[in-house]
Amino acid sequence: MRPMQHSSKLQNVRYELRGPILQAAKTMEAEGHRLLKMNLGDTAPFGLEAPESVVVDMIHHLRGAQGYSDSKGIFTARTAISQYYQTKGLMTIGVEDIFLGNGVSELISMTLQAFMENDDEVLIPAPDYPLWTAAVTLTGGKPVHYLCDESQQWWPDMADVEAKITERTRAIVIINPNNPTGAVYPRHILEQFAELARRHDLVLFSDEIYEKIRYEDAVHIHTAAVADDVCVLTFSGLSKAYRMPGYRAGWVAITGPRVATAEYREALELLASLRLCANVPAQHAIQTCLGGYQSIEELIRPGGRLREQRDLAWRLLTAIPGVSCVPAAGAMYLFPRLDPEIYPIESDEQFVMDLLQEQKILVSHGTAFNWPVPDHFRFVILPAVEDIEEAVRRIASFLAAYRHRAVTPQPIG
Repeated sequence: MRPMQHSSKLQNVRYELRGPILQAAKTMEAEGHRLLKMNLGDTAPFGLEAPESVVVDMIHHLRGAQGYSDSKGIFTARTAISQYYQTKGLMTIGVEDIFLGNGVSELISMTLQAFMENDDEVLIPAPDYPLWTAAVTLTGGKPVHYLCDESQQWWPDMADVEAKITERTRAIVIINPNNPTGAVYPRHILEQFAELARRHDLVLFSDEIYEKIRYEDAVHIHTAAVADDVCVLTFSGLSKAYRMPGYRAGWVAITGPRVATAEYREALELLASLRLCANVPAQHAIQTCLGGYQSIEELIRPGGRLREQRDLAWRLLTAIPGVSCVPAAGAMYLFPRLDPEIYPIESDEQFVMDLLQEQKILVSHGTAFNWPVPDHFRFVILPAVEDIEEAVRRIASFLAAYRHRAVTPQPIG
């Protein structure tokens, strides 16, 4: 039998968050090692569970959720989403502007499939959530990364964004709040994105899954709120703020001139029909989540678990010589920098693999998020305080030995 080969479309597709390092970690666990996992933004393993009222409501609807739903999603859920955005000033978002999906991840792929032609270019932030880069590649497009500026709170370098627009550019991806940096973008940044979209006739894909997870005085502004004359696709869902990533409930809302988006909407409805429907039990949780008590507020205010763990992790990490970090204004991560003068890392993937093997701690390397230099890693703030303290202690110990190796002359021969 002829060997079954993978598609050539996968040649440049990477998703290092679940790549070789994670496989090595699974092997170590199978051998009996206990690992400290500071790598994935999954709330459930760390005791951050979905609100009880949401779980009860889903159970209540299970018997009636056995069949397919409308391909765009159940009416009550889409109505709740529409009303939610209207309370945020987005008055034009109606029920028919919303598509439900099995999390934002499915909708990223689906919306790009309905939009892209081969060799189309899409601007994506660096660092990014790597699914965006992979999904653009899989649809035959070319991801082009614009830089975010660490010295400016990780806000996008708008001059770099504009410099990378070509005649092949069709869209810009905005991740706000950003994963992995935790940056929350101010109004003037979003207005500049909107102006670029107007001037160059571009679509804005705005990934806002972390919109409710913000710290201190950070304010989230919907991209669509500053670009009502531009086609904007706004993505959000229940995975993060409502701590239910496994239930797979997400949505995308389309705004902008209806005449300009009519053909695209038809294409998206076709793709939504081809996958039949999104997970129906989880759709029933949407109305309860958006209309009920917002328990995420308890976690992000001063004294709340996420706020306190963010502060602790930042304080401990930046106390390590040669480690700096912009405090995350939102999301669930820190993105520390390792000073290249102190830690001359050639491969951050190997660096993270060595950290795993020597200290039994799992983090994600910065280039996995399409950051161009091997000098960062992502640290998840979800584990309990004692695990954060132990994880940073191990990182500090590893870096101390690494720094010693870097400055000690190596024998020749």
